[in-house]
Amino acid sequence: MNIHEYQAKAVLRDYDVPVPRGIPAFSVDEAVQAANEMGGPVWVVKAQIHAGGRGKAGGVKVVKSVDAVRNEAARLLGSTLVTHQTGPHGKEVRRLYIEEGSAIDREFYLSMLIDRETSRVAIVVSTEGGIDIEQVAHNTPDKIVTISVDPVAGICPHHVRSIAKALKLDGDLAKQMSPLLSNLYKAFVDTDMSLLEINPLVVTKDKKLICLDAKTDFDNNALFLHPKIAGLRDETEEDPKEIEASKFDLNYVALDGAIGCMVNGAGLAMATMDIIKLYGMAPANFLDVGGSATKDKVAAAFKIITSDPNVKGILVNIFGGIMKCDVIAEGVVAAVKEVGLKVPLVVRLEGTNVELGKKIIAESKLNVTSGNDLDDAAQKIVKAVKEAA
Repeated sequence: MNIHEYQAKAVLRDYDVPVPRGIPAFSVDEAVQAANEMGGPVWVVKAQIHAGGRGKAGGVKVVKSVDAVRNEAARLLGSTLVTHQTGPHGKEVRRLYIEEGSAIDREFYLSMLIDRETSRVAIVVSTEGGIDIEQVAHNTPDKIVTISVDPVAGICPHHVRSIAKALKLDGDLAKQMSPLLSNLYKAFVDTDMSLLEINPLVVTKDKKLICLDAKTDFDNNALFLHPKIAGLRDETEEDPKEIEASKFDLNYVALDGAIGCMVNGAGLAMATMDIIKLYGMAPANFLDVGGSATKDKVAAAFKIITSDPNVKGILVNIFGGIMKCDVIAEGVVAAVKEVGLKVPLVVRLEGTNVELGKKIIAESKLNVTSGNDLDDAAQKIVKAVKEAA
C-alpha cells in the first residue's frame, strides 16, 4: 500500500527522523493558512499524488510569498499531473503539502527495501540524489552502493561507516548518520514497509541531514497489524477495479492492453501475459484468483475484468491443482449470465475436475471458445480480438 509524502513524513517523524516542517492542505484557503502558520520566508508547494516525477511535471514549486502560495495552490488543486509514473492519463491533484523551504548544500539518494535473494533489508545509497535512481543505475552504476543488514544484528557501526564513506560524509555529518540510519531502519521494520525511499536526503547549509522527500510502500499482508497505517489509504489514488478486487482478496493489477486475463497462480499469470504479448497483443490486467477461490470469488473476478472498457477479449487460463476447474467454470458461467458477454472469451482448463469444468461450460450454451493448451488458447483469443476489431 502506498501513502502520500506528507503521511510518510509523519510516520518518520514518529521515529525521530529529521524531516522539514510541513502542513497538508485540501483547499487554497488551507494552503494559505498553512503558509501563514509556518511563517516563511520560503515555502514549497507540493502536489500530493501516488507517483514520482512530480517536480518535472510542475507539481513542486518553491515560492517566496504567501500570495505565491495561494496562486500555486489554485493552479495545482484539481489539475492533472502527468509524470513518467502516472501514465498518459495522469492523476488529479486533490491535496497539497505546504512545507518550509530548506537551504540545500548537497543532495543524496537513500532507500531501504526487501532483498528477496538474501531475505534481508538492503540499503541503497548514492551521491547522485534528486534524480531518478534508474538513470543513475544506467549512466553511472559505480555511484550506487548497496549494503545488506542482518535482521538479528540490525544497524551496526560498520553500516554507518560504509554509508558515510559512500556519501563522502565526515565529522559531525557522519555522526548524524548513525541515529538517522538506525531510526529509518526501525521505522522500516516496525511498520512492515516493503520500500522506503528518501530522494533526496540533503545536507543543509547549516550542516544538518534532513529527509527532504519520502516515499513508502507497506506490505499489504501485514496491514492488519497496523490499523493506523491502514487508515492512511487514499482510495482516490487507486484504480476502482483494484479496490473492488481487494474486497475479494484477488491479486489484480490494471494494465494498458486489450485482453483481460483470469489465471490461478502468479507464475502462470505472468506466463499468460507473456504469451499474449508473443502473439502480438497486450494484457489488460494481471489477475491471480489464487488456489482457494470460491464460485463467488471467480464471478467477482470476471465482473471486474468485464468492467474495464479497454477489454476487447478475455482469456481464462486455469491449471487446476488446489483450484478446481469446475469451481472456475461455475463462477464464469454465473458472472456471464449476470453481466452478459460482449467480447470473445477463450477458456483453457486443465487439472483437477477438468472434464466436469468443461461440461459445465458446454451445457451453459455460452459463446465460449475452448483452448486445448495455453499456446492454443492465446492464439485463439488474439485472433478473435483482431477479427472483431
